Amino acid sequence: MTKDSLEESLEVEVKFLVSDLEELRDRLLSLGAELKKNRIYEQNILFDNPWQGLARQGKLLRLRQDAAARITFKGMSDHQIDSEVRVREEIEIGIDDFDKAVSILERIGFEKQRIYEKYRETFTLNDLEVVLDEMPFGEFVELEGAELSIRKGADALQLDWNKRIIENYLALNAKLKSHYDLPFDDITFENFSAYDFPGTDDMAEVIHANGIKDERE
Repeated sequence: MTKDSLEESLEVEVKFLVSDLEELRDRLLSLGAELKKNRIYEQNILFDNPWQGLARQGKLLRLRQDAAARITFKGMSDHQIDSEVRVREEIEIGIDDFDKAVSILERIGFEKQRIYEKYRETFTLNDLEVVLDEMPFGEFVELEGAELSIRKGADALQLDWNKRIIENYLALNAKLKSHYDLPFDDITFENFSAYDFPGTDDMAEVIHANGIKDERE
C-alpha cells in the first residue's frame, strides 16, 4: 500500500457535545458552510464474532443504512499516538441490499452486538466535513478533515478544544450506562424515550469525567 492510499484510508475527526444544535447550525452557516446532505435518519448495526475478537483488537465492523447502505471496517492507527484528535483506519464500501448484507455477515459467523441510531445533517466548511448529530442521549457536532483544519474549525465555531471527544458513540454510551445504570445496550430513540434523561451539563460531567482518552485505554 502506498503512502497516499494509506492516508486516504484514515478517518481523522473529533466531536463535541453541544447544548443547542440549532444555534451551532446557525453559526456554521454564518461562516459560509454549505449543506452537503440533508438531515436523515441513520441506523447502524455493529457486528463481531461470539468471542469479541474484533473488539479485543480495537477493531470495528459496522453496517449502516441511511439514504444508502454500506459496510465499514475501522481499525487502530499508529497516527493516533501523536494526535490530539481521533485517528482511525477506515475502509468502507457501498452495498445494494442492507438485509442481505446482514444475512451474509451472520452466515459467516458474525453476530449483531449493538444497534445505534441517530439523525445526521452534513455540511462542508472549507476543507472540513461537519456533521450535526442528534443521538438518543444528546446532540453533537463532529469535525472531520486534516488535524490543523479541525482545530481551526473548532475555534471558528467557538467550541472548547479542552472539551473535545475522541471516543465513539458506543464508548460514550458505555459511560452513561455505567453512571446512570441503564438497563440496555442499544442506542435507540425508543430505549432512551422511557427515561427522563439529564440535561447537557450533567451528562457532560459524566462524558468528560476521566479526561480525554482514546479507546485503547
